[in-house]
Amino acid sequence: MKNLVYGRITYLHSVKGAEMAPTMGAHDNNTLLVRKLPDVDTRYVSVGDAVVLKDPNETHKYLVRRLAALEGSEMVSSDEKEEPFVLEKDQCWVVADNQEKSKEAYDSRTFGPVSLADIVGRAIYCMRTAVDHGPVSNSEFSMQEDSPILAVELDVDELAKDHKA
Repeated sequence: MKNLVYGRITYLHSVKGAEMAPTMGAHDNNTLLVRKLPDVDTRYVSVGDAVVLKDPNETHKYLVRRLAALEGSEMVSSDEKEEPFVLEKDQCWVVADNQEKSKEAYDSRTFGPVSLADIVGRAIYCMRTAVDHGPVSNSEFSMQEDSPILAVELDVDELAKDHKA
């Protein structure tokens, strides 16, 4: 009944590729349950969250990346030739989870800081295969905030139906 009045606050999102492995699995296709975040600021996201954001170079596409730093954080490159800088207000830094391919990763190391306004949601549950699925590891704050939403809106049968292994 709540869904009829208020609508769902989650949606399904398909993820291809292994840039977020092992979190999202190394499979070609994973289905995520994503919590919508219509008004994103530092009250709603935390470092450590797996977020869905608009691709900075192709705004009709979406990426899933780990939130690594928020506004005010000093960023220091491993390349000694690059100067440190501080993330400005409403900026964040996102990275791919796959450490084995970190040099080729398409994340803030490639495209730089991202606007918080480009974040559209937080991944809260991942269906890697029909037998390998579960909550996405996020910050402690976000896991507590998303727990009641999972209890109400998670439908594993729906995820499995929409999942294309």
